[in-house]
Amino acid sequence: MRITVLVADDHAVVRDGLRAILESNPGIDVVGFASDGREAIREAKRLRPDVVLMDIAMPELNGIEATAEIRDQCEGVNVIMLSMHATSEHVFRAMQAGARGYLLKDSAGAEVVHTVRRVQGGERYLTSKVSDTVIDCYVRKLLEKSPLESLSGREREVLQLVAEGMSSSVIAERLHLSPKTVETYRSRLMEKLSLKDLPALVRFAVQHGLTPDA
Repeated sequence: MRITVLVADDHAVVRDGLRAILESNPGIDVVGFASDGREAIREAKRLRPDVVLMDIAMPELNGIEATAEIRDQCEGVNVIMLSMHATSEHVFRAMQAGARGYLLKDSAGAEVVHTVRRVQGGERYLTSKVSDTVIDCYVRKLLEKSPLESLSGREREVLQLVAEGMSSSVIAERLHLSPKTVETYRSRLMEKLSLKDLPALVRFAVQHGLTPDA
C-alpha cells in the first residue's frame, strides 16, 4: 500500500529536499506542496494525503494552528511536525493540536521516512532529542506536584517502615534513633500529608510507590 504525503514548508529548498528523500523510497509518493499554513489546509482538504509534513513556523498561519484545522476537517490525515525547536512547549502545543509526530529539521533527513511509516502505521513518533525533553519535563512536573517532595529523606524512610508495619521501637533501632524521635517523625508525617490515621498513611505509601501493597 502506497503512502501519500503533502509537504508544507515555506522554503522551496526544504520542500525539494524532503521530496527527494521520500520518493527515493518505494511506496511513498509526494502528492503536493504548500508554502504557508492556509495553503496547507486547502491542499490537505483537496488531496486528502495520508501524511502531512508540516513546518511549525510558516507565514499566514503557523503549523500548529494549521495542524489543528487539518485534524478537525480531514479525518484520517496524519500530521508530522517539522521544527527547529526542541522545547517542551513547542512539542506539547504540537501534540495538543493533533500532530502524530515531531521531527527536528536538523535530523529530519535521516528520520523522515521512518517517521512517515511509523505514523501511518498508527504510532506516535518523537525524535530522540525531543523524547528526552518531553520525558524530562514530565518527570519534573510530576516531582513538583508530588507530596513526597515535601518530605525529607529521613521522613520518607520512616514513612516506609511505618507503612511496612514496624513499631516505633523497631524503627528506632533500625535507623539508630530514639523511639520518641520516631514518634515525632510520625506526627510530623501525619501533619505534612494531612493524614488522620495509620491506615491512611499506609495507603499513601503504597499509592506513591514507597512500599508494595501487602
